Amino acid sequence: MRRLLSHHAAAPAPVTPKRGRMERAMRVEWVGQTAASLCWIASVLAYGISSPGDWLQLCAASAWFLANTAAIVTAERD
Repeated sequence: MRRLLSHHAAAPAPVTPKRGRMERAMRVEWVGQTAASLCWIASVLAYGISSPGDWLQLCAASAWFLANTAAIVTAERD
């Protein structure tokens, strides 16, 4: 009778080298998101902050920028 399941040990997962910060920072996704967040911050500042909504826009854009920056700074721990 033919065996359907094999009792062989699973092969170890291949080791992949960690990517450096610069390599991650040069990815189009990171560059695009960072550029977009900086443009959003610049537009809020260029048009002026005259209402609570403007402050919320500035906070959102700044949080997006900080998240992108943190993704690169902590990249070596992945």
